[in-house]
Amino acid sequence: MKRKNNGFTLVEILIVVIILGILAAIVIPQFTQASDDARESALSSDLQTMRSQLELYRVQHTGGQYPNGATTAAWTAQLTGKTDPDGVADAAGIYGPYLPKMPSNPFAAGLSTVSISALAPAGDDSTGWHFNTSNGKFSPNDSKSTSSGTAHKDF
Repeated sequence: MKRKNNGFTLVEILIVVIILGILAAIVIPQFTQASDDARESALSSDLQTMRSQLELYRVQHTGGQYPNGATTAAWTAQLTGKTDPDGVADAAGIYGPYLPKMPSNPFAAGLSTVSISALAPAGDDSTGWHFNTSNGKFSPNDSKSTSSGTAHKDF
């Protein structure tokens, strides 16, 4: 009497393992790219929000000025708290708050701090954002956004 073999041969198992390996090699890089795309999307959304709130601030305040705090904390307080028409942070102010809190830059280790100067951002990941006081431009301050050839998409 012959006994029927119901198991798989070694060759069949190897073929299945090879097919699974090929599928994994195709799928895994797409998950990595999806993560970068999600961070780019979050960055774009945060930049759009910040720029629109900075413009609203400028329109509502005397002389069409942007926030002009001398320090990062003062500048942030002008956007996250109430201000008077001259831009002075004041709990009884009639304008603001423009933001509940500063957003984090997903490419700069989640930093939400802002460097404020009339110079271009350093791109050294020391702060999450940069506000240029000479032209009112708000931009990310991370190595990806300022390195040549691998910059973020133009926001």
